[in-house]
Amino acid sequence: MSNQTKASLSISPVLSVAKDEWRYWFRSKLAMSVLLIGVLLTLSSVVVTGINMIELAHERAAMQNSSEDTFMDQPDRHPHRMVHYGHYAFRTPAPLSMLDPGVDAYTGNSIFLEGHRQNSAMFAEQKQSTGLTKMGNLSPAFILQVLAPLMLILIGYSAITRERESQTLAFLLAQGTSMFTLLTGKGLALFSIVILIMLPVAIAGLFAIVQGESTLVVLYFLFTYTLYLLTWTLAILLCSTLLAKNSESFTALSFIWILLCIAMPRIASTSASVVVPVAGKLETDFAVLADLRKLGDGHNANDPAFNKLKQSLFDKYEVDKVEDLPINFRGAVASASEEELSKVLNRFAEKRMEEELAQTETARLFGWLSPQIAVRSLSMLTAGSSIETHHRFLRETETLRLDFVQALNKTHIEQLNYIDDINRNNGEEGWAKARVSAENWKIIEGFKFTTDSPAVRIERGFSSLIQLLFWSVMLALLLSLASKNLARRASF
Repeated sequence: MSNQTKASLSISPVLSVAKDEWRYWFRSKLAMSVLLIGVLLTLSSVVVTGINMIELAHERAAMQNSSEDTFMDQPDRHPHRMVHYGHYAFRTPAPLSMLDPGVDAYTGNSIFLEGHRQNSAMFAEQKQSTGLTKMGNLSPAFILQVLAPLMLILIGYSAITRERESQTLAFLLAQGTSMFTLLTGKGLALFSIVILIMLPVAIAGLFAIVQGESTLVVLYFLFTYTLYLLTWTLAILLCSTLLAKNSESFTALSFIWILLCIAMPRIASTSASVVVPVAGKLETDFAVLADLRKLGDGHNANDPAFNKLKQSLFDKYEVDKVEDLPINFRGAVASASEEELSKVLNRFAEKRMEEELAQTETARLFGWLSPQIAVRSLSMLTAGSSIETHHRFLRETETLRLDFVQALNKTHIEQLNYIDDINRNNGEEGWAKARVSAENWKIIEGFKFTTDSPAVRIERGFSSLIQLLFWSVMLALLLSLASKNLARRASF
């Protein structure tokens, strides 16, 4: 007998079991209704979220260009007025955020950049939404992580218990059908439903590739969710094998779904906030103000905090009065003050980001207790919508802020006479002399935030992938033991 013939004989019983399972589902209105709702819900979510993300990308790109044009089109002004006029930076969504918006909906997508302060990201979608819209915002990731396992439970909870209740299990085993064949066939049938649910997501993945996403990242993203739903397939078969009745299997699986998909993520976030407490905004603001007061007032060139700077300039240019300096001392004070102020602000910002990241990493450890937490972390990291990517956006915009503010301060130092600067409030003539050319505003380079590289994103999610693989292997081993035990009991 050829190897091909042997393979066909071994595969044929598995396919027969899978076909029988599908025939049962076709006769069941519940199974077909759940399957149809699941596929349509996933498809509609992919379409709606995809269109929304495309619109957001175009809108933010247009607003970024508009903000830059508006800044550079300002008339001749005092350079420090332009420091306070400010500039906006917008974060365009990553291509895969159409499938998993991640933290983007909560952290904000734009920042107003100005001198002397670091503003928070603004216009977070969920912060502007009502409670009902928050609950109604069903992203493809949420459907795959939370609703798809429930759909699989509703369809497959009776896979083995149905055979036991109808007394056909012992007959099948007596006819030579092994438990391995039976479980593999029913698992194949359930996995085919996973493929149907994943099909709209795969189509969206192709569109993300067209939008510039890495093919490797998209394949990795699809593999992640396929593995996650395969884990739930194994869990469903395990419960159906261990328990004797349909009602028991359904009750147990429903409890497990509530525990792993609803309760455990809340427990994880609450535990993380307790283990790694983060100072409140009001407390942090007071601490920042206390440190900034020690630096002196950058708007007051006579502040004693800048005496050391004044003396160093006197020594450098060998003069005795600020009026004799070849540079504008007020601009030098503004520049030095901004540099020291930024160091203080960055120290607090980095501390805040470290605390947020520590909280997130603590919550991710609960992936060992829930596959939903593991796949959620892995999904956001792969899609480029995780807290790490948001922190990089904050750092890059702060670099942009400091660069354009210091460029204006340099103009203040080099192109504005000190005497004209201190006399700027002496009528219209004083104001006219205290202005510089609008050509100096052309310091803003096009800001475009890009997603982290594929290698970085895949590497970040490695620990979460290990958690997901752990769940799959553990459930597969438990299912193997349970099937052998059931086969022994059914044979007596």
